[in-house]
Amino acid sequence: MVKVVYVEAGGRERELDLKVGWSVMEGGVRNGIEGIVAECGGTCSCATCHVYVDSDAFAVPDEVELAMLESVAAERKTNSRLSCQLQVSEKAHGVRIGVPDRQY
Repeated sequence: MVKVVYVEAGGRERELDLKVGWSVMEGGVRNGIEGIVAECGGTCSCATCHVYVDSDAFAVPDEVELAMLESVAAERKTNSRLSCQLQVSEKAHGVRIGVPDRQY
């Protein structure tokens, strides 16, 4: 299990143990993290799982993810990612995931 800390828009922090191989989106949805909508279910086609990542624990975004990040509802930052594209590995242990205030 890998510890991941989700910081919801209101500031509430939730530390979760996620299975290696899950996406950050899957971990958030399965554990009721407020603000990760994930309308498309993780197919990188809706941008409603937008998050802010505090580290480089994940692979760089590909062209499809970068294109989807153009349509996020909340402020896009240099550390913006789509949580459906962030696969949990041991390298991600302790990573902090910020959830924006809106997905629409």
